[in-house]
Formats: sequence, C-alpha cells, structure tokens
Amino acid sequence: MTEQSPEATPAATPQDPIAAAVAPGYAFQGPALELGGLMLNANDLSDVHIRIPLGMLNRHGLVAGATGTGKTKTLQLLAEQLSANGVPVFAADIKGDLSGLSLPGAGGEKITARAASVGQTWTATGFPTEFFALGGQGIGTPLRVTMSAFGPTLLAKVLGLNDTQESSLGLVFHYADQAGLPLLDLADLRAVVQFLGSDEGKADLKNLGGLSSATAGVILRELISFESQGADVFFGEPEFDTRDFLRTTADGKGIINLVELPNLQDRPALFSTFLMWLLADLFHDLPEVGDIDKPKLVFFFDEAHLLFNDASKAFLDAIAQTVRLIRSKGVGVFFVTQSPTDVPDDVLAQLGSRVQHQLRAATPNDAKALKQTVNTYPISSYPDLAQVILSLGIGEAIITVMNERGAPTPVAWTRLRAPESLMEAAPADGMQAAVNASPLHPKYAEGIDRESAREKLAAKLEAGAKAAKAEAEAKIAAKQAAVKKATAKAKKDDGGIVADVVKSSAFKDFMRTAAREVVRGMFNTSRRR
Repeated sequence: MTEQSPEATPAATPQDPIAAAVAPGYAFQGPALELGGLMLNANDLSDVHIRIPLGMLNRHGLVAGATGTGKTKTLQLLAEQLSANGVPVFAADIKGDLSGLSLPGAGGEKITARAASVGQTWTATGFPTEFFALGGQGIGTPLRVTMSAFGPTLLAKVLGLNDTQESSLGLVFHYADQAGLPLLDLADLRAVVQFLGSDEGKADLKNLGGLSSATAGVILRELISFESQGADVFFGEPEFDTRDFLRTTADGKGIINLVELPNLQDRPALFSTFLMWLLADLFHDLPEVGDIDKPKLVFFFDEAHLLFNDASKAFLDAIAQTVRLIRSKGVGVFFVTQSPTDVPDDVLAQLGSRVQHQLRAATPNDAKALKQTVNTYPISSYPDLAQVILSLGIGEAIITVMNERGAPTPVAWTRLRAPESLMEAAPADGMQAAVNASPLHPKYAEGIDRESAREKLAAKLEAGAKAAKAEAEAKIAAKQAAVKKATAKAKKDDGGIVADVVKSSAFKDFMRTAAREVVRGMFNTSRRR
C-alpha cells in the first residue's frame, strides 16, 4: 500500500484524462462543502477540487472504511463545514474525540503540508457544540425518552425478542394505552407485564388476546437484564424534544450536537436503537419542506452496523421507510461503518453520497465485500477501482456524490482536507463547564417522577385487596350473625319443650313417685309383707 507524502503539491494537469473526466462533474454553481483534492494516482495530486453540493446533503450518504483509515476525521470535516454554513449537526461521539470540534485545532507541520497540498487555507477554528449523554451517564445534558414513545418495535430489537415475543410486547403496550397507564420507564413496563401475567390481569386481556406465562417470563427477564446494564436511567421524563437539535447560534452557525457514549460495548443495541428513535421522532415532528437550499439537520449514524445486526425484517423495513421519507423533512442521514455491506440494500440504495476509505481483503469474505463495493459505483476512470480502494492511504477516499441535478458525479480518488478543529478529545472540565452553561441544561437536567403505570397499578391492586378484604369480612360477619341467630332460636325452642314436659300429668305422676321413694330411702321405711 502506497500513501502519498504530506509534502506533495498539486500538479496542474488539465490534460490528464482522469482530471479531464472528473473535473466537470464537481464544478457546482451553488454552495458546496470542500472535501479535498483529486488524486491521479498514489503519487500525483491534481488541482481539481472535490466537493459536495450543500443542497444535496439531505439525499443521505455513506462513510465507510476499515478501522484507522480516517472515517472519524471525515465526519469531523463534514460537521465543521455544515456548521459554518448554518446547518445543525447531530453525531454520536463513539471514541470520545469528536468533542474536539468545540476547540480550535493545534496545527503543526503535517497539517500545514496537507492543507497546502489540497489548496486549503487552514485556520484553527472551534465550532459551537452541545454535549449530551444518554440518561445523564457521561458528560452532557441528559437525553431521556419515555417508554411509550420508544415503543415495542425498537424495544424488541434492544431486548433481542423473537417475532412471537415482539407481538406479545406490542400487546402489552396496546393494553397500557387503552387502560390509561402511562409507560414512562422500565419499572412501569415491568409492572404492567407482571400485572397481565397475574390472575387479576388475565381477565383484562380476555378480549385482546392472551399473554402466556412463558412469554411474560422471557420479557421480564430481558427487562431486568437490560436494567442491570444501567438502561433504566435512559427511560423517563423530561423527554427530550428532538427539535432542540435544530438550533443555530446568533451569528448563524449550526450547532453541533454530540452524544457521549462511554459504555457502548456494554449495550450496543441500546445505542443504535436510541439513534433510530431520534430519527423516527424527528420524522414525526418535522413538517414537510420538500427540496430546500440546505438541510435543516444532518444526522451522522456512527457504528451503523450495530443498528442492522440481528434485526427483524419488519425493523429493517421501518428503517428503510424512515430514511426514504425523512429527506422531505429536510434531514440528511449519513451512515458511518466499516463496510458498505453492513448496510442493507434497501437503505444503501438511498444513499446519494459515498465516501469510501480503504478496505482490506485479508479474508475471502473481505474480498467478496470489496467486489460488491466496487459494483455499486458508477463507471470509473481508474483502470482497477478495487486495487485503488485497497491502496488508499490514511485520509484518502474514493468519492462520488449527487450533483445539483441529482445525478451521480464521477468516481474521484480524493485526498481529504484537514479538520480545523482539535483532532482529539476536549478536556473534561471544559466540557462540563459548557454543559452547565447550556440553555438546555435547566430544561432536562433533573428527572421527573410523576404518577405512571406502576403507581396506578399498585393503587388498583391495593384497592382491589381492600375490597376483597372488606367482602371477606362482610361474609364472616354475616355467617357469625346467622350462627348467633340459629343458636338463639335453638335455645328458645329448647326452653318451650321443657315447660310443656313439666306441665304434663305424666311428669307430675313421675315426680310424686320419685318423691315417695326418696322419703322411704331417707327414713328407711317400706312396706313389708
């Protein structure tokens, strides 16, 4: 693999066939983001600028490449220029180094040489940045969502449920909606599942369909495991309003919204489905705008393969539909992953811009992925595009975007520009100070625990227990009263019989005879014959 020297300078080669074929495709009339300079081969750099029209950013895109090839710096480069053009950005800070967007870059000889090689006037610049954290875990304003808003489809993906279990989970959500039981957090959902699995709850489900004890047990176990990962702090109130991502500064710069994910390895499914929820919520809330001069927001979906791993067909269909339709809401989505094959075909087909960093063909599967990647590109002026992708240096990429007419541009081997912000993590104390000063922090910092499904079901069960106790006590009292009445009647009846016996002539004769015998015994008298 040959990497171009940082000291290389552009060669004015308009007569070169590659430059002649590529240059007209990137000569846009309107505003565009500058990506870098066209490379003719591993050693020669032309003076042709590779760009992407600002108005085409809501046609979505893909940034792909093996680990360590420069994907994060490409994301940083795009975010900087979007912000400078007044477009808000959302991105997940997977590795922690995107926080450097908030501070001016450090510069240095390598940066200066790279900037000069691609015709870039490099100026150290920081950009307006908001820091967020899932449920307040990490440095940032807490991001929370209610369980009802998150919904059963995304939750089933997080919990790894099968189709039957997902259907049952949907039934639980439906019952909670019908019964007026707000599902705000994991405890609420657990309480509803436990209730519906109890004798009291089975009657309520009779007209909706049953929830088997085995399925309820699986869902409860997965919820408990999910909560043990710390996910309980993510669900609750106040729920984040995704429209707060669409803010700009007073001087018109787009705010870069970064979500810190310090424990991604412990809960990758939560991260990916949370991002999907954000996208779906934006789609739900934003009005239709059609084709506009620049996006209202560009959303970078880093580690995108986590979203699609082990996903059901229904879930993948929902993603494809959301990506397809959200363009009309003015939102652009860029998926960032290692290989284009990580993204399903239905989604990949909707990504108009492609930034492909180096791929490696170390295994048969890698070679297959490389061939599939090459087949998805338009006709290239390079004799062997697969070999070009394998030989890309760090900070180089194969690029094709949509031009202003919506047609794909020629494939361009590009040496990317250098980011102007800090290419490492910002200091933690500075990030915390920015969070505390944010106007969003007072709005979302403190959690709210209002009456929800758990409390309502507890009250319902308590009322039912009191009613059952009162009913049981009433039955006991009634039984005791009946026994008392029967006893009194029996006594009365026994007293009447004795009186009748005493009054009878037979009883009187018996008593006289008995008296005579007693007297005879006492005085030892008797008739002797």
